[in-house]
Amino acid sequence: MRFWLLLTAALIFAMVLVGGATRLTESGLSITQWKPVTGVIPPLNPADWQAEFARYREIPQFARLNADMNLEGFKTIFWWEWSHRLLARVLGLIYIVPALFFWTTGRLKGRLGARVGLATALLALEPVVGWWMVASGLSERTEVAQQRLALHLLIAAATFGTLIYAAVGMRPRAPQPGARRFVAAAHVFAALVFAQLGLGALVAGLRAGLVYNTWPLMDGRLIPTGLFATQPAIRALWDDVTTTQFDHRMVAYLVVLYALTHALAAARLGGALARRAAILAAAALAQAALGVGTLVMGVPLHAALTHQAFALILFGLAAAHASAMRNEAA
Repeated sequence: MRFWLLLTAALIFAMVLVGGATRLTESGLSITQWKPVTGVIPPLNPADWQAEFARYREIPQFARLNADMNLEGFKTIFWWEWSHRLLARVLGLIYIVPALFFWTTGRLKGRLGARVGLATALLALEPVVGWWMVASGLSERTEVAQQRLALHLLIAAATFGTLIYAAVGMRPRAPQPGARRFVAAAHVFAALVFAQLGLGALVAGLRAGLVYNTWPLMDGRLIPTGLFATQPAIRALWDDVTTTQFDHRMVAYLVVLYALTHALAAARLGGALARRAAILAAAALAQAALGVGTLVMGVPLHAALTHQAFALILFGLAAAHASAMRNEAA
């Protein structure tokens, strides 16, 4: 069962990376219909390709951004989105069939059953939110709404974290003296990283990483002018490039500071707790460095995907640490 949970988490990790590439290559609107079953079959002949391309030419993204695109160019963006959807279907099968077996044989009960139930609900919600996200870019916009993009990523990350939390929680651990007072801190750190994932999605959705490509200052200032300039001001949290990039930077500093403080406090106890906390601190520092590098280089595709991948790795480590802490404090 642990292998099944971790395998599903690994597939979600892969799906998030393909989804990130789909977003960064502007491929997410290439398939304008949602066909959960028959959509697995791609165009098989020239007539099918022309029909698919004709549907894409009807949306604003083509008219405003890609009016000079030919069929070969369309195929490039089509395959990114098709691969993302295919991986989602494969993930669903690999998850659902064993889940039904474990459930019918009575192995999913107690805390484990609750955690698997939560992961199941999130997985069922994800494709619905995914199509809701795509639909936002088919009529008036030339890209998907960044709020829906962030929600889509956060549901995937929540499922990923829940599966890791459940798998790690299945492993018995010897109680560690003093561990109880670190349980809440470990869960708070995981929540901070989760929030940072959502902020990163807003930055990606707004292409906010393409401005203020300097560090540590933004436009020559630690606190840039123009924060919360959008009216009403609350909308700046998800609609304004200056505010979203600033928020992403500030929460990154908070994540690193929290991880270092947590590691220093855990070092006094030693043991597995201290080792895990040190790994988390190192991972948080590495992720911050990747973020800075991605920004100052102007967000090249390879750097952006590496940054996204490591963000999910950091969150997975945080979820594993929180789950282990709960067992060690029991």
